[in-house]
Amino acid sequence: MTMEELLAEVSRVHHPHAPAARAEIAAFEERVGWRLDDELRAFYQHCDGAELFDPLPDARYSILSLAEIRRARIAIRGRDEDSAGPAGWWALVDVQDGDYALLDVSAPRDGGYPLLDGWHESYPLRCRPIAASFREFLERALSGGDKLYWLNE
Repeated sequence: MTMEELLAEVSRVHHPHAPAARAEIAAFEERVGWRLDDELRAFYQHCDGAELFDPLPDARYSILSLAEIRRARIAIRGRDEDSAGPAGWWALVDVQDGDYALLDVSAPRDGGYPLLDGWHESYPLRCRPIAASFREFLERALSGGDKLYWLNE
């Protein structure tokens, strides 16, 4: 599916937030020190976060708003130091129970950022790739029937 088709499905069936304004996106990029890739920019211009399938507090997939995105080491370990994980991993999707889908901004590929499994039990030692891009992640999540698709692999 294209990004436009995925965004239409998010709006039609799921629980999107209001779009982020250009100023909010610019302030986010200034705060974090990296730029949204084209897929993430399209998503946040469409909705500043979303819950897939169920609304909070029952959402298994809660794509964080720009204001909620923070380094994975802060989200998972509570401290912003190298011993708590790489600086280039960012918590993007809260999958509940202290686990996240992480965005790896230190390893861009083909104009986008890969996503990793941020299981708090093994973080940061074993964070395996779960999608090559946000579009792939969103497509697989939407087709997975509210199950964390990478746990069945």
